Amino acid sequence: MYSRGKGISGRALPYKKSAPSWLKTTPQEVVEQICKLAKKGLAPSQIGVVLRDSHGITQVYSVTGSKVLRILKGQGLAPEIPEDLYFLIKKAVAVRKHLERNRSDKDSKFRLILTESRIHRLARYYRRVRKLPPNWKYESATASALVQG
Repeated sequence: MYSRGKGISGRALPYKKSAPSWLKTTPQEVVEQICKLAKKGLAPSQIGVVLRDSHGITQVYSVTGSKVLRILKGQGLAPEIPEDLYFLIKKAVAVRKHLERNRSDKDSKFRLILTESRIHRLARYYRRVRKLPPNWKYESATASALVQG
């Protein structure tokens, strides 16, 4: 959206949707592992990375039949605001904190405007698809409380 490059990197999902034959982990064990990682405070995408790198589970969906976030919702462990919106808010809070110390940093001020407009756009989408309450609003004054809590 507001980026410089035209990168080539992207994910390459396997064609086959079934679990690999060498994987001996049961769906129940994967769900327990996901819940344990969520209770530690990891985000759904970080949980997927840990399962892939440490436990050899390439795709949670192929093993369990449902995605990480759906499993977390079923267990009542899903984050209250969506992950991408959370990290955008976290970035805006960090840039705002930087701007308090460095008032003359014009580029950061511009990047903050871009980040906040991205937050507003994403929040509008999430309100429309009812992932956020209709009266939810991003305010820079209360944003640090959203990130800390």
